[in-house]
Amino acid sequence: MRVGVVDIGTNSTRLLIADIEHGRVSVLDRESIVTRLGQGVDATGQLSGDATERVFATLADYRERLDRHETQRDVAVLTSAVRDASNGEQFLTAVRERFRLDARVLPGEEEARLTFLGATAERDPGDPTPVVVIDIGGGSTELVEGHGRTMDFHVSTQAGVVRQTERHLRSDPPAHEELVALAADVRAIFAEAVPEPVRASVERAIAVSGTPTSLASIDLGLEPYDPQRAHGHILGLARIEELLARLAQMPLETRREVIGLHPDRAPTIVAGSILLVEALRTFGLKAVEVSEHDILRGAALSAAK
Repeated sequence: MRVGVVDIGTNSTRLLIADIEHGRVSVLDRESIVTRLGQGVDATGQLSGDATERVFATLADYRERLDRHETQRDVAVLTSAVRDASNGEQFLTAVRERFRLDARVLPGEEEARLTFLGATAERDPGDPTPVVVIDIGGGSTELVEGHGRTMDFHVSTQAGVVRQTERHLRSDPPAHEELVALAADVRAIFAEAVPEPVRASVERAIAVSGTPTSLASIDLGLEPYDPQRAHGHILGLARIEELLARLAQMPLETRREVIGLHPDRAPTIVAGSILLVEALRTFGLKAVEVSEHDILRGAALSAAK
């Protein structure tokens, strides 16, 4: 079956068009555009007109691509920003009616399930190693623990790259005390969200989404970005901390010029790096595997059933 999946997140709007056959995913088209739908939601509780128009412009382009590929089923998954916004239902209706997408706002458990499915779909289902999948979004971070392809624990936390940037980072470059406050905020959120037995049991980590793939791209010096090289790249905690220190001391305009970092991700990469560092520390891990396989792949596999 040929399926199209649109992930409308807090920070980016992403597209996957793929043929699914016997659980195998053949990618035909893929795109990620930073649309910042969640801009200001943490403070106002609403999706702004400017933000929704950015998403609608992107969806118009995606609709054309879906039609061109003659997809058999088109779904859209909406996450943290729309869940949190008082006008989220109105936005959801517009997405369904204007762009002919089977769109729904995912509850936290479903978001976690699809993320874990996407990240582990090509792994040995019999592998008993406890793994945590870290999905750093714009408004929330999902921490999903399991083994093989079975999800055992999940939590959706109110910590994300847009939310924490808006809360804490007001200087350019960020002041030391702002960075410390952001890290302390995230550390407390993760500590409260994940029970100690779960933290102690995890042996490996897989990180999905724009933050880890951007850090892998910077580490590898990818220009342009190459998803095949980023996928599977191992980032040590010490290396992430080095990259964080380097990025945090740069003003925004200098950060936009960093090789391997898309300019649109420059405003949130510092917060994202701190989130990844604190997630690894929460589980006592020294490294993470970067994955290109995330909720888009999970939603595509689910839609093809």
